[in-house]
Amino acid sequence: MFASGVVKLTSRCPVWWGLTALTYHYETQCLPTPASWFAHHLPVWLHKLSVVATFLIEIAVPPLFFAPVRRLRLAAFYAQVLLQVLIIITGNYNFFNLLTLVLTTALLDDKHLAAESSNSRRKKTPASWPKALLALLALLLELTVYGLLAYGTVHYFGLEVDWEQYAVHSRTTFTFHQFSQWLKMVTLPTMWLGGASLAWEVLAAFWRWTQVRGWLRKLYTAVQLSVFGTATVAMFLVSLVPYSYMEPSTHGRLWTGAHHLFGAVEHLHLANSYGLFRRMTGLGGRPEVVLEGSYDGHHWTEIEFMYKPGNVSRPPPLVAPHQPRLDWQMWFAALGPHTHSPWFTSLVLCLLQGKEPVIRLIQNDVARYPFHKQPPTYVRAQRYKYWFSQPGEQGQWWRRQWVEEFFPPVSLGDPVLDRLLKQFDLQNKSPPRARSSSNTLTQALHWLREQLSPLEAPTLLWGLILAVGAIRVMQSLLGPRPSRSYSPPREEKHKPALKKDPGAAADQAAPAPNNCNSGSQTPRRKK
Repeated sequence: MFASGVVKLTSRCPVWWGLTALTYHYETQCLPTPASWFAHHLPVWLHKLSVVATFLIEIAVPPLFFAPVRRLRLAAFYAQVLLQVLIIITGNYNFFNLLTLVLTTALLDDKHLAAESSNSRRKKTPASWPKALLALLALLLELTVYGLLAYGTVHYFGLEVDWEQYAVHSRTTFTFHQFSQWLKMVTLPTMWLGGASLAWEVLAAFWRWTQVRGWLRKLYTAVQLSVFGTATVAMFLVSLVPYSYMEPSTHGRLWTGAHHLFGAVEHLHLANSYGLFRRMTGLGGRPEVVLEGSYDGHHWTEIEFMYKPGNVSRPPPLVAPHQPRLDWQMWFAALGPHTHSPWFTSLVLCLLQGKEPVIRLIQNDVARYPFHKQPPTYVRAQRYKYWFSQPGEQGQWWRRQWVEEFFPPVSLGDPVLDRLLKQFDLQNKSPPRARSSSNTLTQALHWLREQLSPLEAPTLLWGLILAVGAIRVMQSLLGPRPSRSYSPPREEKHKPALKKDPGAAADQAAPAPNNCNSGSQTPRRKK
């Protein structure tokens, strides 16, 4: 999260520095949602204030993940939850934000999750003066952190309240050089902060290991601790190298052992540099590629995708947590010439050949595909610029303007198509290997796929999620309730102690009776 916020400023992107990135983001992101249209038409001052909040949550809040005060960690958790939920509402980023939320749950503890039953909660006793002093110091530290965050936000982003227009104006008051110097100063300490936190966890795990009873269990736990501890420390060291890419001088001062370890496993892609929306695209309008097919080369029919913008009167869909990879890649293809996306030539070839698996990536219901009866003779692609419609335009979600031809008209056997296929090494060198369908499991999966094929992937996924949720709710409602903890009668609490004698000592030394029979047995007294 820290790197994702930092790269927005180190890229020198003018809209991030001018705090106007969100005035473009909602309509130019990969796959907008219906809420994106409404968010796009919010006041500009609110967009700029949202960028300030984004920088605050992504740059200033992540170090609080390691704060010694529990409430600061919880505040950092809920700040991240707020950001991820807003992204989920205003953009289709499949399961990305859900994974981020899962990672942030590591900031929570059992007490906050109410894992302890109400019966286990005891009455609070007056705390001793050392605990009271620590609680006071923790409260002072918490208030100090909140005060510094508020002061820094107001100071570095020049927040001013305009009471006449009911707006909050903001601007960036620091320079790129000042930010670079600050980044140079804090990058290495953030690494040490992460290292200290990891060392604390390793030491805590080692202390818990010393409390394990039984030599066999202790040996098994030691092996676990060694394997997971070594893997965790190695992964941490490997991740420091791509993390340091955002600050070149820190990258050069990093421990050489970390560089060697990263170089040894770099081909495995275990850790990578990170940074979302480094530069904002589509400042002059959202580039979009529209595929067209024809039988005669004169009358062209647009090929509508399920999820990406195309028809200007169709609202943006809700896709998450599904990842429509082809629609997603079409957004990247529109950012440059088609030669930067060699797969696009293969897509055109498959459409000319009428391959059903590829057609189902465009339209799950093949009947909606305009060339489902016969493949098109010619296929081409046009590049448009898309903008969200204005609030007064009813029945339209988008406006668009033709820009240029993205891919020339081609047909099977066309020299242009053959040249591109040869250039990108996409020619069919051998026929696909026939798959055996005699296996019972294969036939069952094929039948299941045919039954579910009419459903779109988001509908299927949400159906499964809701079904699992309903099952869990029913289990919690119909399951057995926890019994109340047993409290002994009062008269037993004040039962006088027995006199010590040799017989009683011998009875105490004998093995305890079985629990299931202990209720029917009474201790024998020697007369």
